Amino acid sequence: MSRPMQVVFLTVVLDLLGFGLVIPLMPFYAETFAATPFQITLIASVYSLAQFVFAPLWGQASDRWGRRPTLVLSVFMTGVMLAGFASATALWMLFLFRALHGVFTANIAIAQACMADLTTPETRARGMGLIGAAFGIGFTIGPALGGGLSEFGISVPIWVAAGLSFLNFLLAWRYLPETRRPGSASTRRSIDPIALLRAVRHPAVGLCILLTFLYVFAFAAMESTFTLFAMHEHGLGAMEIGLMVGVVGVVGAVVQGGLVHRLVKRFGEPALLPPALLLVAIGVASLPLAPIVAPMLGVFVVMAIGQGLASPSLQSLVSRGVGEDEQGEILGSNQSMGALARVVGPASGGWLYENVAPSVPFLAAGAVLCVAALVSIPAGRAAVAGRVG
Repeated sequence: MSRPMQVVFLTVVLDLLGFGLVIPLMPFYAETFAATPFQITLIASVYSLAQFVFAPLWGQASDRWGRRPTLVLSVFMTGVMLAGFASATALWMLFLFRALHGVFTANIAIAQACMADLTTPETRARGMGLIGAAFGIGFTIGPALGGGLSEFGISVPIWVAAGLSFLNFLLAWRYLPETRRPGSASTRRSIDPIALLRAVRHPAVGLCILLTFLYVFAFAAMESTFTLFAMHEHGLGAMEIGLMVGVVGVVGAVVQGGLVHRLVKRFGEPALLPPALLLVAIGVASLPLAPIVAPMLGVFVVMAIGQGLASPSLQSLVSRGVGEDEQGEILGSNQSMGALARVVGPASGGWLYENVAPSVPFLAAGAVLCVAALVSIPAGRAAVAGRVG
């Protein structure tokens, strides 16, 4: 790995580590402002909405003004918004600073552009794999560390996340080179509803893109309400919840790092996807029924195995089901569908939690995932029929 790639990798690790630190304590922190369960999940939705809108805009800005200045600026402002979130004095400030945090952490598009600049077509997959590994590290270590730090005060992990962002800013300012090559401006566009509709109607991968929405929607609805459920129904604290989420990250990393490649090689993505989604469905629907701590942790492991198999299989079907001339638009539309699901999913889960019953978001998410498992059968067939690589 070259020095510039190491810097980009470290930048993404610190970015995602800061995000992961906040995950297990968000509901605890928001409840100190008398936030309702629905309001707490809306905070997650506004964060995802900001990312959905601004990710392509950051990519365009880096094409125009360069990768280095846009990434350095976004990392610094991430620290500012985290500090504002940690020092908030009213609920509306949580919404404001969380939304602005989402605006500036949409900078992953810049990091991906940096990796694209630093790699050749032959080494592109490895470079993007490093971005994926950085995500895994952030989401594995961050929640566990955040849960532990919460013992010193509910806002302490947020301040630590802000400090990591400022450290990240200094490192990027000192070591990150400009990677954009003259004349390398892309055709990346902002959100295009017509492109989304065109992608969903694609004969080979349209069902897979719809499947991405269903899968991410259900998982986001579960994820946003689990901490609330664990707090109020089981009396778990931020440390216990953070450790559980960390275990899921470790299991998912192990599955994606070694097991999924062997299983895909033996069975193929279309055969692997339906049972993987059913595993996630079983895990999600079983969460409100599982006693603590060992049985619930076992449910999380089952869910993490299913997720570790489903996510890369689905991404592979989408990528390999279209030609090179369609890759950019189709993969971008697939990411946008996932981002849109992360906007709608938490709000839906929070509304069901508050207005119906605490267990309903998990049961509803499990039902959606069962539908997704059924959809994955014709989706896999269509993608294989259109496969070009």
